[in-house]
Amino acid sequence: MKKITCLLAFAVFAVSCGKKEEVKEEIKVTESYAVFGDSISNDGALSSAEMMSKFESLKEGDTVDVKFTSKINDICQKKGCWMNVALENDNSAFVKFKDYAFFVPMNAENKDVIVEGKAYVSIESVDELKHYAKDAGKSQAAIDSIVAPKTTYSFMANGVLISK
Repeated sequence: MKKITCLLAFAVFAVSCGKKEEVKEEIKVTESYAVFGDSISNDGALSSAEMMSKFESLKEGDTVDVKFTSKINDICQKKGCWMNVALENDNSAFVKFKDYAFFVPMNAENKDVIVEGKAYVSIESVDELKHYAKDAGKSQAAIDSIVAPKTTYSFMANGVLISK
């Protein structure tokens, strides 16, 4: 498809200019993002594997300022006030948004994302886990199956970029 487009562009150029010239194609690889919260860039973002390594080094109560790339696993289906993003080895990070000041689109699941903010490890209570499962639209059976607290890799984002 790209080659046809280039040939078509050359044919139009040759007809309109009346002479034959070499056409050089310049390819720019850019990805556009929708911005939520603070305006951030994708420069210096860690990979999800590098972020997993950072999470593994944290103890409860520790925080680290960081930016990383990932893929969105799921999003709060009530209003987009949280999301889970993929980490290495089927782990995920639970992302909330600083000061509850912004939300993300509820249909952004499986999109690439860059988040910037504070990473920390927390222990989520059974009640919190059930609340999040309900917000995610999980079945009642799935909600009822939550019976123990869980150590969670958490993130408080001040800025989010989601690929368009």
